[in-house]
Amino acid sequence: MNLSTIQKPKHSTEKRKRVGRGMGSGMGKTSTRGHKGQGSRSGSRLMRGFEGGQMPLHRRLPKRGFTNIFKKEFTIVNLSTLAELGEKSITPEVLYSKGVLKSRNGMVKVLGVGELKSALTVQAHKFSESAQEKIIKAGGKAEVIGKVEKTA
Repeated sequence: MNLSTIQKPKHSTEKRKRVGRGMGSGMGKTSTRGHKGQGSRSGSRLMRGFEGGQMPLHRRLPKRGFTNIFKKEFTIVNLSTLAELGEKSITPEVLYSKGVLKSRNGMVKVLGVGELKSALTVQAHKFSESAQEKIIKAGGKAEVIGKVEKTA
């Protein structure tokens, strides 16, 4: 690329539309609103998705499924990731500071993908069975945090 091949941006020299500035502008009299009709009146505003009285698309399409508003989202962390951190005690705060978690207050689930060579104390909201077994087998502890016990 050199100076002789540079082009100006598209639409950079177009002037903006100035409506209602006399007949010579081509946009005088009705100011591009047309004659009569709903859109020509002042204060005219249609609701989003309005199709002139025809059933709107969002109402014509079938609705399926449902969204569980009580769903709990877990950030999944593998044992191999924990082993690479080089920490003895692992908490969600440590994972956040090391950049493993994106949000500070997210819930963490540890999965058993990978191997542990050293003993770790891991605190998380959930553990898979294989992860728990591997942590204990390596001589560490798997501590569940934030669990609400039901009292009957």
